[in-house]
Amino acid sequence: MNGKGAGRSSPPEERHTKERHTEERHTVERLVPAWLAETERHDPAAAREARTGWERGSLSARAAQDLATWVTARVTDTGFNEDEGPRVEGPTRITPADKDAVHRWLAGQGHRI
Repeated sequence: MNGKGAGRSSPPEERHTKERHTEERHTVERLVPAWLAETERHDPAAAREARTGWERGSLSARAAQDLATWVTARVTDTGFNEDEGPRVEGPTRITPADKDAVHRWLAGQGHRI
């Protein structure tokens, strides 16, 4: 047998990579609505461009950079307690890991972040 049988499972590293990509996509899907809503309030034209790209499955370079900047600035869960550091209010919880996931997802889509 050549090792390419239909029932052959993926190597662990390949499964891990697929799982990470799925988790990154879920994170992006959770955060994009908040980003679009905020963008709409400040720059309706940019929000329309971004929403159109998102719905088509391809963000423009400008929209991708805006999303990367937004998620970085909106990290709300820093791991600090109230006495140690800033608390950022926002419509959704965003952790440093969420920010990293969005950045990886954007890079995986071919964007330079």
